[in-house]
Amino acid sequence: MSKINDSKRLENIDKQVLIGRNINLIYGDGCEKCFESTGYESNNICKYCGSIVACNNVNLELYEGEVLGIVGESGSGKSTLLKILFFQEHANSGEVYISHYNKDTNILELSDQKKRYIKNHFMGIVYQNPHLGLNLDFSSGGNIAEKLLMANLYNVEKIRDRGKELLIKTNIPVERIDHKPKYFSGGMQQRVQIAKALSNNPPILLLDEVTTGLDVSVQAEVLDLIREIQRELKISMIVVSHDFDVIKMLADRTIVMKNGSVIESGLTDQIMEDPQHPYTQQLINSLL
Repeated sequence: MSKINDSKRLENIDKQVLIGRNINLIYGDGCEKCFESTGYESNNICKYCGSIVACNNVNLELYEGEVLGIVGESGSGKSTLLKILFFQEHANSGEVYISHYNKDTNILELSDQKKRYIKNHFMGIVYQNPHLGLNLDFSSGGNIAEKLLMANLYNVEKIRDRGKELLIKTNIPVERIDHKPKYFSGGMQQRVQIAKALSNNPPILLLDEVTTGLDVSVQAEVLDLIREIQRELKISMIVVSHDFDVIKMLADRTIVMKNGSVIESGLTDQIMEDPQHPYTQQLINSLL
C-alpha cells in the first residue's frame, strides 16, 4: 500500500494545530537528579530515587492536515505522551497549545472542566484496547451518541442520523447500529471506536497502537480505513505505534522515542532512508 500523503501536500502545510514544549512526566516522588541520570543512552529509571522518567523534555508539532507518527519500543514513552495530550496523565511540567482553543493558552494548566470541553469538541482518540474507548454494553449507536451528547448535541434524530452516517463511513453495516460491540470482531470494534472518535468532527485525532493484536488482514483493513478518512476529512492525526511499517504507511513526519526522550525526528521518508541515530537504525533494520 502507498503512503497516505505526498510531497505536494506537505508543501501546503503551514499551520500548526498543536504544539508541545518541554513536556516532562515522572512516575514516583522524583528527585533533582532524575533527568540527568536517565535518558536514551541508559534507561528511564532514576538510580538515585527509583522513579521512572516517562517523558523527558519532549517537544512536538502537529500541522494542519498532517499525520505525525510517534514510534518506539514498549516503555519508550510514546503512549504516555499521547495520554498527556488527551489529559489522561498529568505532566509534571511542560506546555501544550492548540490552535482551536485560545492558541496562547497552555492547555495543560486549564481546569478539569475546560479540559473536558477541549476533549469533547476538538479531539478524538482510538485506543489499542476497544474496552478503553467503548462501552461494550452500549449499542454501536449508543457509543456514538455518548460522544455527541458530551459535545452538546441533544437532538435524538440528528444523533441517530449521525450514527448511521459514521457507521457507513467506517464500513459497518448500518443495521448493526443497535447491536452491542461486545459481539463484534476485533476489527469491527476498532471501526466503531473510529466512528465514535470522529462523531464530533474533531480537528485532531489521536491513534494509540490501533492495529496491535489484530490479524494481518484485519490490520490492513483498519489502516486502509484510516488512510481513506484522512484523505477525505483532512484531519490532523497523531499515530503512536511500535511498528515502523504502520508509521511508514501513514505518517508524513515521525518522531522516534526511547526511554522517554525524543532521539530523532523528521520526514518519515528521510528517516526510513537515512536514519541518523543507532536506535532508529536498529528499528528500521528489524524490518528488513
